[in-house]
Amino acid sequence: MPILYDTHMHSSFSTDSNAPMDDMVRKAMDLGLSGICITEHLDPDFPTDYFPDDPAAFQANPAEVLKTVRSLTDLLRAKPAAVPADADGKPAADHAFTADGAVRQAGPGSAFRIGFGIEFGMQPHLGPEFEAIASAHPFDFIIASQHLVRGRDPYYAEEWKGYTVEEVIGRYYEEMLEGLRKMPQWDTLGHLDYIIRYIPGWGSVPYDSMEEHPDLVDAVLEYVIRSGKSLEVNTAGYKYGLGQPHPAPSVLKRYRELGGTMITIGADAHAPQHIAFDFEKARRLLLSLGFHSYVVYEHRTPHAFSLE
Repeated sequence: MPILYDTHMHSSFSTDSNAPMDDMVRKAMDLGLSGICITEHLDPDFPTDYFPDDPAAFQANPAEVLKTVRSLTDLLRAKPAAVPADADGKPAADHAFTADGAVRQAGPGSAFRIGFGIEFGMQPHLGPEFEAIASAHPFDFIIASQHLVRGRDPYYAEEWKGYTVEEVIGRYYEEMLEGLRKMPQWDTLGHLDYIIRYIPGWGSVPYDSMEEHPDLVDAVLEYVIRSGKSLEVNTAGYKYGLGQPHPAPSVLKRYRELGGTMITIGADAHAPQHIAFDFEKARRLLLSLGFHSYVVYEHRTPHAFSLE
């Protein structure tokens, strides 16, 4: 069964995207998806020196995002678009969830669902702020993501100077674990090994966090499982030429060995052309590792869908 939901994407409400939300919705429908979740960036205390002309960089306003999500949802209800057909010419799958969240095979239907999510950029001191934001808005889905190390963005090569690669990435996982522990309001851990794509001058073989930091990665995975949360499979790693999603197959294999079963799937698209990027490749990988389903959140409740 193809993956029918992309639950990690950004629009022009996020600093690093120029895509109107309606363009993202239209493309997802054209691809035959049953639904998406808009997960704009919300990174309080993001360093202001990276974007001196934009003091609110990476701080989407949830109320404004929700207003647009609801407007687009109302528009679809009032004037339903033609349902894209699948390869067999049948209507695209129904978006409706089962009442008990059991794994289901998608069937014919017509509605397209736009979920209201958020991507919290973790820092250890932000737990209380995230708690207040999560309580104040009717999110369907919350992604917890580590974007900074020591309060700085490893996207920039200068932030690695003076440290070894192992020191930076080790600190990244330490802060990730601390942030999760201080932040009860989250549903999935986003792109766990995101940082490896920004290692300055790294070669063609991706950095293996499972090999270099097994104890730290195990601690993070065990915390996800113990908390009853999900682990995201983020296909942006394929887009960036890593040949693998985030996290790497070795991390996903270890998650399964430790008893992890709940995964969410998102392409982390910032433009329409990247929606559902290499989802079929990710599906085949997950099946080979022993995963049989993925989950989609509605009103912060996970519902499982078959990968088979």
